[in-house]
Amino acid sequence: MGDERVSEMYRTRTDAVTTDLGEGTPVVFAHGTLMDRTMFHPQLEALADEYRAVAYDLRARTDRYAPGYDLEDLADDCAAVLDGLGEERAIIGGMSMGGFMALRFALAYPDRVEGLVLIDSMASPHESAEQETYGQLVAPLEGSEDPVPRSLAEGVTGYLFGETTREENPDLVERWVDRWATYPGAAVYNELHSWLERPDVSDRLDEIDVPVLIVHGEEDPSIDPSRAEPMIDALPDARMELIPAAGHTSNLERPAPVTAAIRSFLDERW
Repeated sequence: MGDERVSEMYRTRTDAVTTDLGEGTPVVFAHGTLMDRTMFHPQLEALADEYRAVAYDLRARTDRYAPGYDLEDLADDCAAVLDGLGEERAIIGGMSMGGFMALRFALAYPDRVEGLVLIDSMASPHESAEQETYGQLVAPLEGSEDPVPRSLAEGVTGYLFGETTREENPDLVERWVDRWATYPGAAVYNELHSWLERPDVSDRLDEIDVPVLIVHGEEDPSIDPSRAEPMIDALPDARMELIPAAGHTSNLERPAPVTAAIRSFLDERW
């Protein structure tokens, strides 16, 4: 399923699809569905004094969003990003879909991963009822080059943001709705289907023998924190930080405590 043209984009147009700050041990962040690399701006700014802090746009936020790709292809894209950065190894951070990818990157490229930061993510697949709900939600977008309807963009805020954020920071929510309503429908459809029916990798977590930080919003409406907790015991070297008053985009909703947790983890281990 791999498309070498996409890999070449990440290798040769790296500066166009990444934000790259600082020097030191590289920490590379991958966003979740509907998001983009700007969601990690607070983390990059805070970490750049001692680390090479990088965030990149996954292919759904580029012009290479053709259908037929999966999480393994996204892991290959991540490897191509490292090639473009001139880095052999990195700490890989991923939010939701980015976390699904990060686990598969660690399994496919064990020699290229120093550690993982898994934000609002999990190792198990979504349940069949969830798959049906999400599939129906994006079905009208299949093959469409028209922008995502604003009604749909507004309708998914309850999946991405916690109750506290929706009530106390509506401007943040509105800014992202404005952005989502500009995306080509097909890009979002293909993005969601890259992970919707993913296999369970829970039984392979013992192969990921690197330090792992699990960060999760206590108000995550899409992936309850209890669904991430099994990774603590299944991974050889993992710990978990719960973020109060944060939903499914905890690093965006509550950047200060998330960044502090990441910084503490990095400083202790690297």
